[in-house]
Amino acid sequence: MRGGALLWTRTACLLTWMCWHPAAVSGQDVPWLSEVTQSPADPVLEQSGRIEPLLGADGRVTASLQQWQVARQQLRQKWLKFLGPMPQPPALDVRTLSTEQVGPVSRQLLEYTGEPGLRVQGYLLVPDAAVRLPSGGAFTGKRPAVVALHQTTNVSIDEIAGVSGPAAMQIGLKLAQRGFIVFCPRCFLWQDAVSLNDAVRQHRSRHPETLGMAKMLYDATRAVDLLSALPQVDEQRISTIGHSLGAKEVLYLAAFDERVRAAVSCEGGLGFRSTNWDADWYLGPAIRDPQFELNHHQLLALAAPRPLLVVGGESGPGAADGERSWVLLNAALPVWNLYPPPVRLGLLNHRQGHAIPDPSFERMAEWLTVYAGL
Repeated sequence: MRGGALLWTRTACLLTWMCWHPAAVSGQDVPWLSEVTQSPADPVLEQSGRIEPLLGADGRVTASLQQWQVARQQLRQKWLKFLGPMPQPPALDVRTLSTEQVGPVSRQLLEYTGEPGLRVQGYLLVPDAAVRLPSGGAFTGKRPAVVALHQTTNVSIDEIAGVSGPAAMQIGLKLAQRGFIVFCPRCFLWQDAVSLNDAVRQHRSRHPETLGMAKMLYDATRAVDLLSALPQVDEQRISTIGHSLGAKEVLYLAAFDERVRAAVSCEGGLGFRSTNWDADWYLGPAIRDPQFELNHHQLLALAAPRPLLVVGGESGPGAADGERSWVLLNAALPVWNLYPPPVRLGLLNHRQGHAIPDPSFERMAEWLTVYAGL
């Protein structure tokens, strides 16, 4: 009986891994996977906060996938307790405010219920039937979808959805033009608020014990809810992408929402000291304490084994990720190595600052195309 139970547990873990890994069934990987998963021999180190080894339930370094499944739930609960509670999600009650055609893409401005009593807006981008598969064939059946999370900008969802702004920032529209159904929700910092601080004040008046990052995570999961409810979306192939602020949200969404199949986090800054993670609208001042026991290598581990690409610009004004990010990526690898290879946690370091160069976007799009099954 004991041997049978152990075999069942291992089989269940393998089936879970295969369910999370579209590439495990297709046998496909991006051809440049080894380039982004190879840590430099002597990576640049910086103060990234306290980095505790990932532990098993018995206090020893996790040695098996079974131990990790127990430790994973404990770690998840520690993080959720720190972030603070959010209410049970109500019905979405989606309404279409406007519709326009942008080439082969229908762009609809939607309004829906986020948390109870609060309406949120976002752009839904739906490609026409004329948009072909990367192979050149026609789409049949349901399409894969992407939650695209916008950067810090006063026009919020307009740039990422292609309403305005430079082409490099219109990543939602560009993914829709490739065949994804894309939803671009507005971050709460720009939803019915006159400033970032005003948005935080409103949030804390409703939820005094809840951090701004918890609100962002909640709203991002509501975006997944919305896509999952669309009849034309394959809810087994939902991924996420974001730049800067949006990249921070991607890290949390990939860690805590297991419906997300693949993720690209571009220039969000993994390290606590890399950007303004201690701002009131993110994690607040608690993370400044040298003894603070949580860190982002734990979120990278919670995302395993679902493909996660971090994109960094290394240096220059605003650059948030680069070689220094490897200290956290490497700290998460013991968990990723518990799953069958290859590891699909990597860093694409384009070394061009806080930007999205065209060649890097092509690889970001390819990551989602391969691992979300376009």
